[in-house]
Amino acid sequence: MTDKNDSLFLRAQKTTPGGVNSPVRAFRSVGGTPRFIKRAEGAYFWDAEDTRYIDYIGSWGPAIVGHAHPTVIKAVQDAAARGLSFGAPTEGEIEMAEEICKLVPSIEQVRLVSSGTEATMSALRLARGATKRDKIVKFEGCYHGHADSLLVKAGSGLLTFGNPTSAGVPEDFTKHTLVLDYNNSQQLEDAFVKYGHEIACVIVEPVAGNMNLIKASAEFLQTMRRLCTQYGSVLIFDEVMCGFRVALGGAQALYDIQPDITALGKVIGGGLPVAAFGGRADLMQHMAPIGKVYQAGTLSGNPVAVAAGLSTLKLIQEPGFHTKLAAQTEKLATGLVAAAQSAGVTFCADSIGGMFGLYFAKEVPSTFTQMMASDTAKFNRFFHHMLDAGVYLAPSAFEAGFVSAQHDDAIIAATIKAAEGAFALLTNE
Repeated sequence: MTDKNDSLFLRAQKTTPGGVNSPVRAFRSVGGTPRFIKRAEGAYFWDAEDTRYIDYIGSWGPAIVGHAHPTVIKAVQDAAARGLSFGAPTEGEIEMAEEICKLVPSIEQVRLVSSGTEATMSALRLARGATKRDKIVKFEGCYHGHADSLLVKAGSGLLTFGNPTSAGVPEDFTKHTLVLDYNNSQQLEDAFVKYGHEIACVIVEPVAGNMNLIKASAEFLQTMRRLCTQYGSVLIFDEVMCGFRVALGGAQALYDIQPDITALGKVIGGGLPVAAFGGRADLMQHMAPIGKVYQAGTLSGNPVAVAAGLSTLKLIQEPGFHTKLAAQTEKLATGLVAAAQSAGVTFCADSIGGMFGLYFAKEVPSTFTQMMASDTAKFNRFFHHMLDAGVYLAPSAFEAGFVSAQHDDAIIAATIKAAEGAFALLTNE
């Protein structure tokens, strides 16, 4: 009998490149057949075979209150009944902007868009337009979407400009992008000494989630803030992933560092396509229609998507929400470490807010290079053992995981029990 996931994957590959609409979904990193999901509720989702999984990707972050939360679903249904899209302003867009500005003090004005890539791309254009400079600084391992100037890897030597990491991206598009090591304050100092008055902006994930979970050091971010202020460069925090996920005010609230521009996404859409970029009012005044930096979007501020995001933002403001979320995520991480130690497997884990990282390494990595040295082959086997046990982790050793408010003690305990079996299998292979 053919598994429905297998047949769907074969069918999908006939009309869609690789059979998926976002590469990591193809399971190329871990091997095997991707699961095609047909429904989700709370901390679980079900695949085409109606097999239930404890879900630790949560749509890659947005499902912070759990899948199909009744309040969010009701808000979407009510909005949809009034019409799906207007191409004209709505009051909901104002409410969303007001809520974001209230929760993130560094944001005085905000522009809604439809994706994280669109948010970071627009933030970079704004920084360049406001400073009248071309060069940007990003960090190895940080992912800011698939805009051409951001698909860049480090150059051949210290303080050289980056090289494209994707076919179809001309070198001319990346020649102004300087790629430095994450958490390397001295390298950042050196870059500003050499190029400071040419640097339009520095863009960083203050909590990186696309080289697995890696936290920025306080010194690293403080150095960044000081140098940007000194040289008149714009500091952009890419909080598309960690915004409202690690704390109500985002990573910038935890680190007590105020960026000039912030890119947001995922949680602010509650599962629908909403993202945003915003910051100081004097910078945002450079945006069209009142300024010379152009950006537009037919579906920006879509009323149905905004309804999902706004209802999610209000739910996460309930007293103690993030404290409980962080505690559950830490409980998961410490339980997995204990299970690995009992089995004699080299493994560690880390967490912050509702995000966690799993590493088949002796120590939690703090750089891209350290993360690349972890045992990805062992992770791949662990992933499939957990999948067989009904636990769906990110299908890549280089992606962070996500916990929702619906991951209660029983679900965490069931996950740790599954991990005990998975680690035991690893030791016997």
